[in-house]
Amino acid sequence: MTPPWTATVVTIFPEMFPGPLGLSLAGKALEQERWRLATVNPRDFAKDRHQSVDDTPFGGGAGMVMRPDVVAAAVDQAVAQGAPGPLLYLSPRGVPLRQERVRALASGPGVVLLCGRYEGVDHRLIEARGFLEVSIGDFVLSGGELAAMVLIDAAVRLLPGVLGTAESLAEESFAGSGGLLEYPHYTRPQVWEGRAVPEVLLSGHHARISAWRQEQALAVTKSRRPDLVGTSG
Repeated sequence: MTPPWTATVVTIFPEMFPGPLGLSLAGKALEQERWRLATVNPRDFAKDRHQSVDDTPFGGGAGMVMRPDVVAAAVDQAVAQGAPGPLLYLSPRGVPLRQERVRALASGPGVVLLCGRYEGVDHRLIEARGFLEVSIGDFVLSGGELAAMVLIDAAVRLLPGVLGTAESLAEESFAGSGGLLEYPHYTRPQVWEGRAVPEVLLSGHHARISAWRQEQALAVTKSRRPDLVGTSG
């Protein structure tokens, strides 16, 4: 039997997990063992009585940097004990996390996620262990834990049986034809605060509804993310 998809998180704050990942769809799937979550704390591998994981940066500058020897010991143990998947370091200087990468990660055995703190991790560790740096957006967080949760949630919802309906995945943002943003949704009441549901959605004409949704998806994508449309859009 194939082991469930596994997220292994290297973090000095393991108590942050599962956090929101223990709720809703991800939490239910975790209880059902459709996926697994493990944490490794670099402090457990520190060699001083203070369990230090950081030190001052060479060359000067503000802040502290996570030590390569201590963090590497944590990563190496996780890998040696069978933590599956590619090694990813959550960092604002990383490559953007796109839906296609999420799909690729979800189709694999899992991920090993390194969460930085302070000014980040000694770059020699990233090079020596072959970490891919991944960013969830052009902003800076206090640490990589929240970014790791974002990545895990994005992948877990794609696992078989987690979301429930394949149709929901097929029609959402970045997944449909051309990778457009998703069209707007409506439900009851039919009129709310003087705003009516678009008439086409009440028509029962599936072809017209499908065409309307495609038009709306293209329009919102051109307006908000023209980079996704390209010159041919």
